[in-house]
Amino acid sequence: MSDVSPESKSDSTTTEGVSFTERTGEVMNKVNETLGKIDWTQMGKYGKAAGIIAVVILAQVLIKVIIDTINFFPVLPGLLELLGVVVLGQWSWENLTTSEKRTAVFDKVQNLKKEYLG
Repeated sequence: MSDVSPESKSDSTTTEGVSFTERTGEVMNKVNETLGKIDWTQMGKYGKAAGIIAVVILAQVLIKVIIDTINFFPVLPGLLELLGVVVLGQWSWENLTTSEKRTAVFDKVQNLKKEYLG
C-alpha cells in the first residue's frame, strides 16, 4: 500500500522518538512567540463572543439529546403534552377568571414590553 519499506518505518520512528522532545520544545517556543505577539487587551470581546457561541452550540446539542431521548419512549411525549395543557389551564384559571386579574396580566405584559422594547 505504501512505498516505504517496513525497515525504513522503524528507523524513522526511532529517529522521531529521540528528537520528539526537541521538536515539542520547538513547537512550544513558536506557540509562545505567537501568543506573545497578540494584543490581549482586545481579546475580551472575542473571548466573550467565542464563549457565547460555544455555550449556544453546547445547549443545542444537549437539548437535542434530551428531546431525542424523550421521543424514544412512546408514552412520554403524550404525557408531556397533557402536562402542558394542564399547566396552561391552571395558569389561565388563576390569572384570567376575573376582569381584574386579566387587567393585571395585561398591565404586566405592557410593562415588560415597554421595558424590553422601549
